[in-house]
Amino acid sequence: MDEITSRKNPLCVHIKKLGTSRGYREEHREFLCDGVKMLEEAVKAGADIPAVLTASDLPPGLASDTRVYRAEREILDSLSPLKTAQDILFTCKMPEQTAFIKTAGIHILLDGIQDPGNVGTIIRTANAFGLKSVILTDGCADLYNPKTMRATMGAAFRQRVFYISDLLDLRGVNLIGAALGPDCRDISEVSLKDAVIAIGSEGRGLSKEVLLMCKERVTIPIAAECESLNAAVAASILMWEAGRRRGHASKLKVES
Repeated sequence: MDEITSRKNPLCVHIKKLGTSRGYREEHREFLCDGVKMLEEAVKAGADIPAVLTASDLPPGLASDTRVYRAEREILDSLSPLKTAQDILFTCKMPEQTAFIKTAGIHILLDGIQDPGNVGTIIRTANAFGLKSVILTDGCADLYNPKTMRATMGAAFRQRVFYISDLLDLRGVNLIGAALGPDCRDISEVSLKDAVIAIGSEGRGLSKEVLLMCKERVTIPIAAECESLNAAVAASILMWEAGRRRGHASKLKVES
């Protein structure tokens, strides 16, 4: 295992840019992840892992040709864009992007959700409840932002995620929007069979363009004095309800 002793090492420079620049990630079709859990999930999913930088022991299962380097923890701390760096940083190649194709089952559309933690949490929850896919519009946080990836807790390597730049790609789907207003129905009154559930940002809600495409607008009953729910919380409730109706909501391991 080779040793890296300088932050100016080309790999360190590359890792730093992957963690801070979306444009650089897209140019190189590569992204940055951290932690043993994420590395185990990436290996399990068969992800292409060009390089691993570690200050500790490695989990088993890495391909024999994976480039592995050791560095002091101070170097990892300087390279990680996250507040609490872990003992392993690694790079992954982005999978080939494919167009969204509606299939039977439940999908969730994220409309302009810009917080990476919310996007990652929703992807993790979608995977837990067996959703077919998560669909991101252009205004959403980058899936490959390190904060998004960490929030998925490895689910991004298992869950199908699509980007759409043209809402016309959603023509013909049973689009159900989570919203507030007198024209909204209680979620318990609406069929979610083969639906695409649309969630907007906490501050703005769904865009006008998405709302106009919705066949139904639904709301989650909450106390009168509360204005709204966090986007990830609202999405989780709706996905749980959809999973419950399909019989997929079972006992889950809860992690802090």
